[in-house]
Amino acid sequence: MSPLSAPASRSPLVRGLATALAAGALATAVAVTPAVANDERGGDTGSTSAVTGGGSEWGGDGRQEQGRYRGVVTAQRLALRTSPSRGSDVIRYARRGEVVSIYCKTPGDRVKGNPLWYLLTDGTWAWGAARYIDNIGPAPRWC
Repeated sequence: MSPLSAPASRSPLVRGLATALAAGALATAVAVTPAVANDERGGDTGSTSAVTGGGSEWGGDGRQEQGRYRGVVTAQRLALRTSPSRGSDVIRYARRGEVVSIYCKTPGDRVKGNPLWYLLTDGTWAWGAARYIDNIGPAPRWC
């Protein structure tokens, strides 16, 4: 048997375990890789920073772990959408005062002059207009 055909002869359990281990290693690498909050790509024209939460997600050099950005909703009811566009489908609504987890930011449709949108990771991946989400701590990284 040639080395190239060896993986095909392995049992589905062994292949599944190998796949799960590889996916776990990749997820761990992404989770522990810090992202720089201010990457010099330009200022944040929308949200303002609130009091920082501190805690274990902060590195000693002032960077925060990727996927650990947070914000608080300032709109009475904020539509969270399938893309950073005002015309995209609504996935769910967030209420004023709700704390949300932010993965990253990207430009999209302007909302009251602010072109930034945040990709939120609270249960479902959804986009929220940065105009209505104030940062808790540093501004999120770019997507």
